[in-house]
Amino acid sequence: MKDKTIAKTIICSNSKCIYFRLSGKGNIIRHSFYKTSQGRRRRYKCKECNKTFSSTYGTAYYRLQLPRAAFDKVAKMSVNGIDKSTISRLQKLSWGTIERWLERAALFAKHFNDLYLKGFELKEVQCDEKRTFVDSKKTVTWLFTAIEVSSRLWISMVVGKRTYQNVKMCLWQFLSKGRVSVPFLFTTDGFDMYRWFVQRYLKGVAIYGQIIKKRSKNRVRSVDRTLFSGTQDDLKQVLLESEDSHTLNTSFVERHNLIIRKGCAYLRRKTPSHARDIRTLEEQLELFQCYYNFIRPHSALKFGTEVRTPAKQAGLVRRNLCFRDIFSLNLALFLCILLISLLKNRFLEKLWNLKRRNLFSTTLDGGSN
Repeated sequence: MKDKTIAKTIICSNSKCIYFRLSGKGNIIRHSFYKTSQGRRRRYKCKECNKTFSSTYGTAYYRLQLPRAAFDKVAKMSVNGIDKSTISRLQKLSWGTIERWLERAALFAKHFNDLYLKGFELKEVQCDEKRTFVDSKKTVTWLFTAIEVSSRLWISMVVGKRTYQNVKMCLWQFLSKGRVSVPFLFTTDGFDMYRWFVQRYLKGVAIYGQIIKKRSKNRVRSVDRTLFSGTQDDLKQVLLESEDSHTLNTSFVERHNLIIRKGCAYLRRKTPSHARDIRTLEEQLELFQCYYNFIRPHSALKFGTEVRTPAKQAGLVRRNLCFRDIFSLNLALFLCILLISLLKNRFLEKLWNLKRRNLFSTTLDGGSN
C-alpha cells in the first residue's frame, strides 16, 4: 500500500514522454528493486515510454551515495549554528561534499517555502533589519525580516542594501502570500521607508506605528511610540484583541533576530566563518527559515504537553515536520506549481496597485471590493 501511494506522486523523468513532469496520470507502476548499502530500494516504470527510475529521483537524496540520515544530520547541524568546516570534521566528510549537500538542501528548502509558506492570516506583523557584512566589513549588508506575531511565523526575508526597493520587496512577500480580513497591526523601527510604503500601499489596511529607541552608553534610555496610520481607538481595539502585545512594540521581531543569529553561523558575532558572497548567505537563511517555520518547535507555542511549530500554529500544516518530509518531495513538482504561483503573484501585484485603497476583502486572491 505504501508503494502504491508513492507511485501517485512519482513523475516520469523522460522529457520525450507525454506525461513528462505530470503526476496522478496512472502511468507509473512498480517495476523492480535495486540494492544499496542501506538495503533494497524500489524502482518504478512509466507505462507510456517504458523508462525506469528510482524512488529518490527528483528528491534531495538522489544519487547521494550515503544514508539519507547523514544528509539530514548535516542540514540539522547547519541550522544550529555549526559552520561547514566543523561539520566536515565531525562527520568525517570533505568540505566540498558538505558544501554541495547544503546547496542542495537550501534549494529544496527554498522551493518548500515558496510552495507552502502562504495562506496565513495577518493579524499583527513586526519588521526589522539586521546589519551584517559579506566578504569584508566594508561590504555592509542588511537582512530584512518580518514575522506574524500571533503564530511566530517568519513570513518574509530579503538580503541586500538598506534601500526602499528591498523594503518594498520584503513587505510585498507577506502581503502577496497572506490573508487580510481586517486591518492588521504593523510595527517597525524608525526607518522612514516603512512609513512611505504604508502611506502609499497600506492606507486603511494597516494600523501602523513606529518604535524609536534612544540609547546612551549601550543602554536604552527612552522609547518613543508614534502612530502614523489609523486612530487611537483602532489601536486600542487591536491591542485588546491581541494575545501577545499590550502596546506598540518590536520585541518579538528583535527576539526573532537573536534566534536567527544563533542558528546561522554566518551571522554570529566575532566568528571567522562569515559569508563570502550574498548567495551563500541567502542559501543558509532559506534553509533556516524552512527549519524555523516547519520543523523547530517554538517554546512560546506550548499548549499542555504539545509544542507546535509556527507553521502548525498558523494552520499551514497539520503536524510538526522533519527534514525527511521536506527533502523527499519531488523538485519537478515544485517547479511546475511555482510557475503557476509566479504568474498568479504578478497578476496580484498589478491588482494591488490598481485597487489598494479598497482592499477590505477576506483574501488577496479574492480580489478587492
